[in-house]
Amino acid sequence: MDWGSPFFVIAIIAICGAIAIAKNWIQAKHGYPLTDDWGGGKAVHRVESKREVELLTSENEKLRGQVSRLEERLSVLERIATDPSKRLSDEIDSLRDLNKETR
Repeated sequence: MDWGSPFFVIAIIAICGAIAIAKNWIQAKHGYPLTDDWGGGKAVHRVESKREVELLTSENEKLRGQVSRLEERLSVLERIATDPSKRLSDEIDSLRDLNKETR
């Protein structure tokens, strides 16, 4: 094979092109983002519509309300769990005494 022939140059270009195509195919097959020749991403920029933004905003507010309610419930449960049993039994006894007095 003559190293100075144009077929050698064409073969190198063809091999490099085939490698680039194979690399992109493998990346796409496994879910990796595709890159250009210099490693930059070819991210697809999706333009969100106004409706999508409104839906996400309303869902966000709903979830914030739910989180705040759960935080309140958790604080009550923490207070019950950390409350000394003596204090709880004293309150129960005082309520029993109050109930007996009202009869």
